[in-house]
Amino acid sequence: MRTFLALAASGALALGVAACGDDDNGSSGGGGGGDLTGSIKIDGSSTVAPFAQAAAEAFQGQNPNVKVTVGTSGTGGGFEKFCAGETDISDASRPIKPDEEAPVCKKAGITYQEVQVANDGIAVTTNKDLNVDCLTTAQLKELWNKGSTVKSLSEIDPKLPDTKLSLYGPGTDSGTFDFFTEQINGEEGVSRTDYQPSEDDNVLVQGIEGSEGGLGYFGFSYYEGNASKLNLVGVNSASGCVKPSAADIQSGKYEPLSRPLFMYPKEKALARPEVKGFMEYVIANYREIAKTASIVSMTDAQAAEGKKELKQAEAKAG
Repeated sequence: MRTFLALAASGALALGVAACGDDDNGSSGGGGGGDLTGSIKIDGSSTVAPFAQAAAEAFQGQNPNVKVTVGTSGTGGGFEKFCAGETDISDASRPIKPDEEAPVCKKAGITYQEVQVANDGIAVTTNKDLNVDCLTTAQLKELWNKGSTVKSLSEIDPKLPDTKLSLYGPGTDSGTFDFFTEQINGEEGVSRTDYQPSEDDNVLVQGIEGSEGGLGYFGFSYYEGNASKLNLVGVNSASGCVKPSAADIQSGKYEPLSRPLFMYPKEKALARPEVKGFMEYVIANYREIAKTASIVSMTDAQAAEGKKELKQAEAKAG
């Protein structure tokens, strides 16, 4: 369905861009005007992937001689490929870590620019029949922390369901895993291990939907695409229970599980017209692309900063 929507919207995006001049409202030109050729390899975060795929299909609608491929190895797996020289752009749901950059990217002489392209919140969801309205961050930590033996939510609070849980979450290569564990458990990568992991958020959705005690977490955009199948759990970080919405993620009200999403273009790749054109297209049309991908768009201020970051990278690339 997501691919179908992206394909359907690519023509509309192309027409909208052709009709508009350059402005600062997320609907300017970019994209090379249809005369670009070549290929662009993108990999990384499964959370950013729907945005990248929608951007790729719309961009190819204007530039049919450019082939854009989008993989989903997870943020960490994407950075490994990126630093090994296998990709041009890395999708990421968190900033690159110094221990990923230093030993591989620097040794290979690979330089890059971090560019925000969208926003996201991490959704905590349950099976439709597991009636949970809200959990505090302390309760989530008790459930997901390293060494946890919690088998049902009633062990945390007798008022919560006593259904035996089936837990689902992203794998350790995922930026969502890193961000969630840091924000909820207090240390990145610290988590109980007796859950069913996957780098593919669609697999997590299917697992939670199909398990009576299904409970897990993943990017908000995947909840939006499957809202009829899942129960959305609010999060209370001591300032009241908030169920994520696009507005509350964009404003940061949904705390502590709101975050920016990034693309990392390689500076050397930006010297190629097709990569330069693609990234300019992304920044110029961030709002329409986000809408197509059912992902939370940047604010105008964030988009202006992203445009500035991209210009700096293009200047370095020559």
